Amino acid sequence: MQNHLSSINYHSINCNGRLVDLSTPKIMGILNLTPDSFSDGGKFNNEKSALVQTEKMLKDGAEIIDIGPQSTRPNAEFLSAEEEIKRIGNMISLIKKEFPESLISLDTFYAETVKFGFNEGIDLINDISGGNFDDKMFDTAAETKLPYILMHVNPSYETMHDKMKFADITVSMNQYFSKKTNELLEKGVNDIILDPGFGFGKTVEDQMKMIDEVKFLGFGKFPLLIGISRKSFIYKPLGKSPLDVNEETQKLHLKVLQQGAKILRVHDVVEGKKTVDEFLK
Repeated sequence: MQNHLSSINYHSINCNGRLVDLSTPKIMGILNLTPDSFSDGGKFNNEKSALVQTEKMLKDGAEIIDIGPQSTRPNAEFLSAEEEIKRIGNMISLIKKEFPESLISLDTFYAETVKFGFNEGIDLINDISGGNFDDKMFDTAAETKLPYILMHVNPSYETMHDKMKFADITVSMNQYFSKKTNELLEKGVNDIILDPGFGFGKTVEDQMKMIDEVKFLGFGKFPLLIGISRKSFIYKPLGKSPLDVNEETQKLHLKVLQQGAKILRVHDVVEGKKTVDEFLK
């Protein structure tokens, strides 16, 4: 059964003039163009394999494709904006040409990469840094008028994976989201999506608390994106690998959907879509 909160948290976002209705949850499929991603590194970092994977994810039920030129796992290689742009190459325009119905999200913390992506045809900005790693990001997001995914993260690239001590994780996140969303709204960014930042500098205990308290984040003003796919807070306590926790992940996906989450960012689109369909029954 759907939770009553889902009917309260009705949202739509404007993606390049296309109104996307979030009254039913959407699946965002992850397309890593990186050779060093922790779970599928190197599999999709050439044009042909990336297009095949995009087609598969769209057929399996993804409506948003999240393109990531840079891995943000612990100890990953650090790329400049120029290197990101080089790695993306023609990928965005190729996907848009082959699959015009797809929505493309660009996972970057550089304003320069966003500008490049915008000219190539992206539909959403997915910034894991919350504007912390590039002081031009919020202004650039405002210029593009694209929806902006605002993630909760530690203040710098160097500290983003340091485990922080929070008196109350939900209160701390809401203080962060309140400050950042006010900044974005003042600059003219009207479509903001909140991402709690699972896997970034938070203890296992805090992340389980976050799952339980998703409904309190952002006070229902903004749609929520949840990215828990293959995150270590799920598999490490169980002594399993990132690829062996599908059942546990889907239970948590269902839990956040029942609390009003609107977008699930996933590696396994088929399983994520099954969970959304179960939720909508």
